Amino acid sequence: MPVPIPRQRAIPAAESGQAQGAFSPGGPSGEATGGPAGAAPSPHAATTPVDSTTNLTLLVIEDDPAGSLSVPEMLDAAGKPIRIRTARNLTEAERLLTDDVHCILLDLALPAPGRAATESDDELTTLKHVLRLAPRHAVLALTASGDAERGAEAVRVGAQDYLFRDELDGRLLSRAIRYAVERKRSDKAERRLTESRLRAQENARLERGLLPTPLLEGSSLRFAARYRPGRSRALLGGDFYDTVRTPDGTVHAMIGDVCGHGPDEAALGVELRIAWRALTFAGLCGDELLSTLQQVLEHERENDEIFATLCTVDIAPDGRRAGLCLAGHPSPLISRPGRPAELLPYENGGPALGLLHGARWPRQQVELGGEWSLMLYTDGLIEGHIGEGKERLGQDGMVDLVRRRLAEGLTGEELLRATVNEVRDLNGGELTDDVAVLLLDRMP
Repeated sequence: MPVPIPRQRAIPAAESGQAQGAFSPGGPSGEATGGPAGAAPSPHAATTPVDSTTNLTLLVIEDDPAGSLSVPEMLDAAGKPIRIRTARNLTEAERLLTDDVHCILLDLALPAPGRAATESDDELTTLKHVLRLAPRHAVLALTASGDAERGAEAVRVGAQDYLFRDELDGRLLSRAIRYAVERKRSDKAERRLTESRLRAQENARLERGLLPTPLLEGSSLRFAARYRPGRSRALLGGDFYDTVRTPDGTVHAMIGDVCGHGPDEAALGVELRIAWRALTFAGLCGDELLSTLQQVLEHERENDEIFATLCTVDIAPDGRRAGLCLAGHPSPLISRPGRPAELLPYENGGPALGLLHGARWPRQQVELGGEWSLMLYTDGLIEGHIGEGKERLGQDGMVDLVRRRLAEGLTGEELLRATVNEVRDLNGGELTDDVAVLLLDRMP
């Protein structure tokens, strides 16, 4: 038979389970005190790591008025007394369950709230109630000797471990308390890590879904693109692009840049891209299209200082000519056999979207020829530094870089990859701004 232990007294114990020292009654909170005189609770221990300066505190919940539950005397691994509080019911336990409690020892024989011990009920209802009451605390289940099945079920429900009532000793219980506390901390860390990974995976799926899928079915043009957001560990930035072919055979391409590269700018860029695709399929082009996109921007932006640059190109069905509109955006680069790569005319461009109400964007007609490559890009590609100084690559440097790569015979994805990588290397590391590059090729 277990030896009764008076309530509200400190019970330090050696790791060996042998009693040590004398103990004094606890205060009105029901906490036992022990060890050196004047030892005091360590508040908020549950929210900070347990170390050599932190006493472990155990809350025992059992309702035997005779106090027949034997809780042996214990010391923690650092030799400090494990403090004990006792509660006869869940109402009292809730009052004693403060932040400095690390572990709960629950007698599974305790009746569920509002029920007598003899009433039929789910035998683990009390445990489930305690787990809801103390989701951040480690819980040890105490059951009758030999009732391993019930103890295992308690662990399955959420307890960190189970013990047999008549087998308690200092060594076993002190070890079980430390194990339960560390396991609870490990479980919480693993859960936070899993939740973080799931959020990251969901964000990645969402951002990948927001990147465009070119609609070029029926076109002989070849498409390639590279996209690198400036935000750390992001897939989407404030840059955006799209390419579609309308029923009349015209291929429309667009690239743009919302000022800034945070999540709000990324969301606005997606809205503008989707609006551009819808308006293009509706038959809008040139100034009419950009005027409508400016209205979308003005309605959706967070404040009046937000603007976006944009470049649109509509390539005729025969592929030999195109219309070009620039809204504060760098002009595309075109390369043709036997001629050096060069920028398309940019003198007749208009302002960025969102800067001037009622602005106009003239559509320029450009001749492409029978064989060509057209590269659209955002300013993240040209604003990187060259070496350790403050000099930037600029459009001229970008044109020279692309000419060298074309001379090496690079095309398509290889050309874009080599170009972006060299720009990054010249910058001495990752580019801080978003980078988007789109390439359309017409080959014989």
